[in-house]
Amino acid sequence: MTSQRLVLASASPRRMDLLRQVDLTPDAVVAAEIDETPLKTETPRQTALRLALAKAAKVAETNSDAYVLAADTIVAVGTRILPKVETQAQGRKCLELLSGRAHKVLTAVAVVAPDGRTVKRLVETRLHFKRLTPAEIDAYLQDGEGIGKAGGYAIQGKAGAFVMSIQGSYPAVVGLPLYETMNLLTGLGFVRT
Repeated sequence: MTSQRLVLASASPRRMDLLRQVDLTPDAVVAAEIDETPLKTETPRQTALRLALAKAAKVAETNSDAYVLAADTIVAVGTRILPKVETQAQGRKCLELLSGRAHKVLTAVAVVAPDGRTVKRLVETRLHFKRLTPAEIDAYLQDGEGIGKAGGYAIQGKAGAFVMSIQGSYPAVVGLPLYETMNLLTGLGFVRT
């Protein structure tokens, strides 16, 4: 059997950590440079799937000999997509919106095989946050943990204490649903060595 290459089309250290958790280390990590702006006509589900597919396709262009794995995570309240937080002000708006209510985390996974076959899967997880006090929001924002995260929080960090309930895939909320990812790779013929 010839050696198979796996390329992770993401610069997310969380996705890399999740893959290592299941003894899977990509041969390369290549961040996909694409426009991640949601389209006005898209639902959050459609946006997540489109972006995961676009990331995988973009990186596959220069890695045609590899299995290319990409993912995209979106936090949504109803049909409203929360941003990947870049400032404390954005983080405050997200946390105030999520406080005391349910929301969805949608993580889409796409894999392009060396022969060009492409598969995708969307995993929806529903979470309910406790009501956050202004002091809790301030403390979380001061820490900076939510910067760069969809919806302004990291469930694997201090924000885990905000979650009253979760229905679905915890790894998907972190950034990569492991069960579905492994099934997609296996279904395309990828064999871990």
